[in-house]
Amino acid sequence: MSLDQPLPVGSVSAPKGRWREYTQLSRQVRQAGLLERRRGWYGARIGLNLVGLAAGWAVLVIVGESWWQLVTAAYLAVVFTQLAFVGHDAGHRQLFGSRRANDLTGLVHANLLVGVSFDWWVAKHNRHHSNPNHEELDPDISITALAFTADQASSKHGLVRLIARYQAWLFFPLLLLEAAHLHLASLKAILGGSGRANTVEGLLLGAHVVGYLTALVVVLSPLQALAFLAVQQGLFGLYLGCAFAPNHKGMATLTQADDLDFLRRQVLTSRNVAGSRPVDWLLGGLNYQIEHHLFPTMPRPNLRRAQPLVRAFCHQHGLAYAETSLVDSYAQALRHLHTVGAPLRPTPAATD
Repeated sequence: MSLDQPLPVGSVSAPKGRWREYTQLSRQVRQAGLLERRRGWYGARIGLNLVGLAAGWAVLVIVGESWWQLVTAAYLAVVFTQLAFVGHDAGHRQLFGSRRANDLTGLVHANLLVGVSFDWWVAKHNRHHSNPNHEELDPDISITALAFTADQASSKHGLVRLIARYQAWLFFPLLLLEAAHLHLASLKAILGGSGRANTVEGLLLGAHVVGYLTALVVVLSPLQALAFLAVQQGLFGLYLGCAFAPNHKGMATLTQADDLDFLRRQVLTSRNVAGSRPVDWLLGGLNYQIEHHLFPTMPRPNLRRAQPLVRAFCHQHGLAYAETSLVDSYAQALRHLHTVGAPLRPTPAATD
């Protein structure tokens, strides 16, 4: 079986004692210094992102009422996604040794700058990392409008069943709604929560919403403001979804019947995207998904250095290491969605 194809989970046994393999790999990674913090790198990255954010809002004010502001909206969609990548890293405590410092950075980036609840997202994302591609336990493949397994497809009804039929064709258009989903889920989580931390989250999120909408209303005409909002948020969601889609979609899915150790659970359900440093920037380091899942606290710039070590270890232990190009990663994900949705589509005989 080629390395860019999912390995059937049923073909993998999980004898006791395989934790020793992960311990060996972890020791190699630690000895190579790959878990050490990279404060200088993150300081520069955050600084550049903030300059880019300030530049985008400055252009909005300087240019004023113009349909050319839709270009500004597209630019800010990219900046928002780059800010979200830093929030992701803070959620994994990659930036600092202190949990407080990571949480503060995450709150500022997620709630204040992007408009997504940091605590809600971290809790959801941690469940994904604990059980990637698990039918019952991974929230990232428990999406109402999409089916990632045959059982999920058969359980769909009504409009969502119709969407699941043609989900491969609708996947990218649906990603245009991802930002709206994140905002609504964040609002629901904050309104349903309580305590001082929840109040802080609510105030930061409220400040983001008020500042964002005020800027649009003051500078643009009502129609331009709506168009700016649709373009910026739509492309923000699309970019985020495109960054996360190659990581697990179309890889092996797990159930309670699959008894895999941590190493195999993370590697066999993850896919890397090959490429150069521009790909690292474009995907926020998520293109090293195998390394990231094995060592979630590893700083983003160290993932590239860890890859040869992890790949060699996997090959040494006969463990399939999936890696492909960015374009092929999307193709694999779409083929999987098309195949899963096939039983829901009418057959030619049924339409005669």
